[in-house]
Amino acid sequence: MKYIFGPVNSRRLGRSLGVDLFTDKICNLNCIYCEVGPTVRLTCERRQYTPTEEIIAELEVFFADDNRKRDIDTVTVTASGEPTLHAGLGEVLSFLRELVDTRIALLTNGTTFSDAAVRQEAGMVDVVVPSLDSVLPPSFRKIDRPANCLNLERIIEGLVTFSREFTGQLWLEILFAEGINDTDRDVEALAEVMARMRVDRIQINTVARPPLESFARPLSAVRLGEIGRFFQSHFPDIPVDLLAKGAPTADEDEKPQSGASVSGRLVEILEMLRRRPCTAADINKTFHLGGPEKVEQSLAPLVRSGQLSLRQYGDRKYYLIQE
Repeated sequence: MKYIFGPVNSRRLGRSLGVDLFTDKICNLNCIYCEVGPTVRLTCERRQYTPTEEIIAELEVFFADDNRKRDIDTVTVTASGEPTLHAGLGEVLSFLRELVDTRIALLTNGTTFSDAAVRQEAGMVDVVVPSLDSVLPPSFRKIDRPANCLNLERIIEGLVTFSREFTGQLWLEILFAEGINDTDRDVEALAEVMARMRVDRIQINTVARPPLESFARPLSAVRLGEIGRFFQSHFPDIPVDLLAKGAPTADEDEKPQSGASVSGRLVEILEMLRRRPCTAADINKTFHLGGPEKVEQSLAPLVRSGQLSLRQYGDRKYYLIQE
């Protein structure tokens, strides 16, 4: 399918079916750490970037099978870019709300909530996961590289307003890059803004996959822990998650699902890799193929043919679609 991918195993959202509203990266940011790649259209304009009726048609086909509904914990609406820029977002969410009883989540960079229409549409979902990487203009410009049409103060006020209006779960994600937005002043300023918000979870992340820019480096585990403890001490009633702990690199005791094979799931694997780089362990964890080594062996011909490439990042090797 063109817009639907998964379901995948998400640390945050369980067995998650992804709905990707864009086929190209259309965004109002060009973040240095983005694993999708560079923004091809840097804009603040809301419009119909993809045919909404095609997205809805794919959802109808997928959920025509009741067994698929039972296999999913969350329907996660996202985009290869910023989903709230799509003018058909509200129509997609309204359709989903009527179609499934499953939890619906929206992943967003959090920049558009100054728009009352965006706040109203996002209010239809159960979980909103907005990002807020920095509230200091120099750090914000360095890490998120916003379009000129964005104003950081308006972004902050929009998030504060939405957090107070929204009746679902709000999980605020902050991604830190070493030497970019990780100073004590950066962290303290974030806490000052968060104190004005209603937040259900604080999710701290760092660069964990091959980033857009090579200078986007992850924080050390020590620094990440320091920041986590700082937020926990300031917001003792709010859970603080360190997302960058990462998933296990192997599933040693896992047995493959009956009939599961890389060749049988290849289209789905390639669709997942088109959206983000993955290790053999990531792929195995999603599709239960009998272990990372089996995945590596099965994908080796695609690497040799040039259809896939391998990129070393830290101590892991990531598969990427060869453009």
